[in-house]
Amino acid sequence: MTQSASLSRTLLLQRLADGQFHSGEILGQELGLSRASVSKHVKVLTELGLDIFSVTGKGYRLAKPLSLLSHKHIASELTLLNSSQVEVLNIIDSTNQYLKDLNRAKGNGYVCLAEAQTAGRGRHGRTWVSPYGASIYMSMFWSFQGGHQVISGLSLVIGIAIVKALKGLDVDDVMLKWPNDVYLHGKKLAGVLIEVEGQLGAACDCVIGIGLNISLPSNKLEIDQPWTDLTKGTGKDFNRNTLAATLINELVTILTQFEQSGLEPFVEQWNTLDYFQQQSVKLLIGNKQLKGVACGINGDGALLLERNGQVEAFHGGEISVRAV
Repeated sequence: MTQSASLSRTLLLQRLADGQFHSGEILGQELGLSRASVSKHVKVLTELGLDIFSVTGKGYRLAKPLSLLSHKHIASELTLLNSSQVEVLNIIDSTNQYLKDLNRAKGNGYVCLAEAQTAGRGRHGRTWVSPYGASIYMSMFWSFQGGHQVISGLSLVIGIAIVKALKGLDVDDVMLKWPNDVYLHGKKLAGVLIEVEGQLGAACDCVIGIGLNISLPSNKLEIDQPWTDLTKGTGKDFNRNTLAATLINELVTILTQFEQSGLEPFVEQWNTLDYFQQQSVKLLIGNKQLKGVACGINGDGALLLERNGQVEAFHGGEISVRAV
């Protein structure tokens, strides 16, 4: 996509963001585009997951108003970072990949957010569905001087930070699923993907990716598990900028604590939020399936599973969301 095309689509979305009808002819005049070009840009935006209606004689309209990300708004609500540590992007392949490829120096807490991802990533090579303006897609950089050995349980404390941010905005019934999912009313609301770089014995650079569903489009999404978003789960509307700033503040706070004290101070809190606590579950490890009762986590972040009267610790795998 050329820079001019990207700019045209951004300007077009700014016009359509109010959720009202806009004439294709007037949009073309305002943006210096032909009506055919406006139509092509609308088609591309629709492919990115936006619900845009086209009605003869009226023009184009978003199915619902769109709250675009604003660097100024987010920066104004930050308490622990300055505005230069935050980037707000339009359409990129992946926020994690963007931070990994960023050549300039990044301090702890450096964060980027995007309106949409064309190649968003989940765990185990899965795709993170990332329709335009429908969620929070963000990645934060943090370097741990103690190396790989001090980041055990990092995804677990990130989950706690997400829950705290949501509870601060009056979202109740938010729980956690080991090792990196956030649930609302028993369905997946958010996920965490951490990518780590660094040599053994040296500092460990982490890129912490978060996808948080806010108001996904009504058209069919290819998501392979039960999911929800904040709008569906609460019936409320959320300002994405305030939510992003609240989440960034919680992340910096909890990462600072984790860097100093490790996972141990968070174990009891995580276990309290464990959605599968004392439930029969199925742990998937490669091609193996292990059945047992989930008993929370230990001080190393391992899943505790009671099997045949014995409690065993597992560091790898994932819990099946299907009942055993």
